[in-house]
Amino acid sequence: MDAIFLQILNGLDKGSAYALIALGLTLIFGTLGVVNFAHGALFMIGAFCAVTLSRLLSLSFTTIDETRTDFLGNPMKVETPYAEWLFGPEFGAAIIDWTVPLSILFAIPVMLVVGLVMERGLIKHFYKRPHADQILVTFGLAIVLQEVIKYFYGANPIPTPAPELFRGSFDFGALLGFEANAVIYPIWRAVYFIFSLTVIAAVFGFLQFTTFGMVVRAGMADRETVGLLGIDIDKRFTIMFGIAAAVAGLAGVMYTPINPPNYHMGMDFLVLSFVVVVVGGMGSLPGAVLAGFLLGILESFASTAWAINLVPGINQIIIYLVAIVVLLTRPRGLMGRKGVMEE
Repeated sequence: MDAIFLQILNGLDKGSAYALIALGLTLIFGTLGVVNFAHGALFMIGAFCAVTLSRLLSLSFTTIDETRTDFLGNPMKVETPYAEWLFGPEFGAAIIDWTVPLSILFAIPVMLVVGLVMERGLIKHFYKRPHADQILVTFGLAIVLQEVIKYFYGANPIPTPAPELFRGSFDFGALLGFEANAVIYPIWRAVYFIFSLTVIAAVFGFLQFTTFGMVVRAGMADRETVGLLGIDIDKRFTIMFGIAAAVAGLAGVMYTPINPPNYHMGMDFLVLSFVVVVVGGMGSLPGAVLAGFLLGILESFASTAWAINLVPGINQIIIYLVAIVVLLTRPRGLMGRKGVMEE
């Protein structure tokens, strides 16, 4: 039982990333009708927001400490981060240590601007074009953004640690009555899961309980009627594109301690996230979230030694096998809406 529970926990963090990216993808498709293959790149940009802030906070200057000498007897050079110089040694060190959580504040405006520029500058010209055209242009944009990141940050993964308070693991099984050390789980993965649930709840709450969200949901159901009521639904949909970009960016920010950012991480998650959207049902926000967590957990079980020994390579194809089974039995996905992408 404890082994099964551990695999469920292992699947939740990756499922959280799938769910957040798929949620943003579904928001864009549901509002604008655009198949956005550049959405994985937004996840990557969010991760590199954390990298960028980490580098900015780690900038330092050199001073000479006359009270300390090196092995040759010369006064020692000391690197002092500007953060510690401005805010004091203790508070400055705490700011540097908490770079990843602080990156949320940095990433939200950056991702909103990136999303709005992407939508206004390029994607708006493809609203009425075939989905094949949308896929080609957004996939090309994703490659461009990927190469830009590679040029400025290099091709190697960049470790971005979690705050010291959240490093290490804790005995999760003891909380549930299992034997001691039966279920040891990394603290930051639990934090990521809780964070993803918070973001998902915030998005659903925004759409469900605010006037803006209600108008957006009405526009998703019947865009023309909402427009005839004198509401600038296009402007609201553009804002939703920015919000979807911010959701993907936040997913990337908080994922950096789990998977060191690299320039191709967006592509790694993109295809899987589209499979999640299709399994959940095109245009269905609850379906995207449900499928994200479900497929994350299935992938975790498929990565165990007994599963790989039983069916070699099952961990690489399990998500696609599930997608085939779901689409054969439910062509619209688990919670798909009638008429979405249907001629």
